[in-house]
Amino acid sequence: MYIESIEKSIYDLICETSTNLPKDVRRAILAAKEQENKGTSSAMSLDTIAKNINMADDKLSPICQDTGLPTFKIKTPIGVNQLEIKAAILKAIELATQHGKLRPNAVDSLTGDNSGNNLGLGLPVVKFEQWEEDYIEVKLILKGGGCENKNIQYSLPTELEGLGRAGRDLDGIRKCILHSVYQAQGQGCSAGFIGVGIGGDRSSGYDLAKDQLFRDVTDVNPIPELAKLEDYVLEKANTLGIGTMGFGGEATLLGCKIGVMHRIPASFYVSVAYNCWAYRRMAVNIHAETGEITHWHYNEGEKIAFEQPAEEATSTARVVELQAPITEEEIRDLRVGDVVKISGRMYTGRDAIHKHLSENDAPVDLNGQVIYHCGPVVLKNDEGKYEIKAAGPTTSIREEPYQGDIMKKFGIRAVVGKGGMGPKTLAALEEHGGVYLNAIGGAAQYYADCIKEVEGVDLLEFGIPEALWHLRVEDFTAVVTMDSNGNSLHADIDKSSLEKLSQYKDKVFS
Repeated sequence: MYIESIEKSIYDLICETSTNLPKDVRRAILAAKEQENKGTSSAMSLDTIAKNINMADDKLSPICQDTGLPTFKIKTPIGVNQLEIKAAILKAIELATQHGKLRPNAVDSLTGDNSGNNLGLGLPVVKFEQWEEDYIEVKLILKGGGCENKNIQYSLPTELEGLGRAGRDLDGIRKCILHSVYQAQGQGCSAGFIGVGIGGDRSSGYDLAKDQLFRDVTDVNPIPELAKLEDYVLEKANTLGIGTMGFGGEATLLGCKIGVMHRIPASFYVSVAYNCWAYRRMAVNIHAETGEITHWHYNEGEKIAFEQPAEEATSTARVVELQAPITEEEIRDLRVGDVVKISGRMYTGRDAIHKHLSENDAPVDLNGQVIYHCGPVVLKNDEGKYEIKAAGPTTSIREEPYQGDIMKKFGIRAVVGKGGMGPKTLAALEEHGGVYLNAIGGAAQYYADCIKEVEGVDLLEFGIPEALWHLRVEDFTAVVTMDSNGNSLHADIDKSSLEKLSQYKDKVFS
């Protein structure tokens, strides 16, 4: 009975973490939404994020399609069998994956094979501690790859772009943390949260940084110097103008938490764990004898259910409706800042697809078509047909080595993703007549609602997230951020935010 009960408790924790943002995170997003300038792309993005949070609540479906790498941190009383708890976690993870609460994300690093159940060597991550309390505490964070890839570690002293030398002191730490926010841009699904670890070695520093992400957004650091630094970073980061999704705007960072540990004389690390707005972490207390949940963390106060306005907020941007396949003439008419609504056919394609297409023919005719950088959550319904359960964009910059060549090779006209792409892709867009469209990162339910049917799939041997899914979409909305005239909003925001970052070069924090 205990085993069945603890399996259910862990399963409930996984489902709640995947589908329901904690109250402290919701309050931070609401505050950002209220402060953003109306009518801007950032404001529209925050409206979409709020709508997505509500939709995930209503459907009990993943907030973001990238359910990440589940990381459990568990404290147990002396005498509790940790092996039983780990076995319960593995069963709960497998069941949650079968039910579409988690995307199958465990990939063999040597073969590229997806296990299909989120289990594999080292996955999920489970870390135990013993303590003197008489109950079990289980913390879980689902941290997606887009924000995980924007983690960064600094070894002091170092030279930082825009900020100069960062030494082995509090001011050097200050510079590193500000730089970590700048370097993330919109690729980590800003506006985000950061956990910072000062000291330790390379691995323990990152562990400490991730531990900070389990703190409440509104708590106060017990170390006065770090409390002051947390407030400073939160204030100054929001003057960089990176904004939601990197579109520019007032909300770039929603939370900063800093921890410190001792180090050895030769090493001085500042480790930063970046987390997207879809800040999925929960914790529960479990009765050590019955296995039942006795308390949910982050549950204080009123739950924020984002109210949707009676009328859709108006944007100053031009809105263009496109039907795929799309002509070169239609693409060359688009400009950075335009809002595009796509209907028709769309194909998903991530890392494995791009590598495959660079070396092989396409299994379908991609001329005039749209590629969507997305690894969806997909289940079969009772009729045996595929259904998309979550389908937000993945970070596009990973495809920079391939994208331009593939667009020209197959005649692809539009690429949809998040975070933007680099100069090689921008040059190809200008030469070929293509466009990059930035969708709202993490808005997995919002975009799943735009997908009306799965019309087919190719290369399913790469695994569900990496397959080439054929989707029929209606009014799939995204913003033009790289056009065929050589313009890139991402390059512009990077340049302007670096200039703003530089103003803090000589402002010593003490």
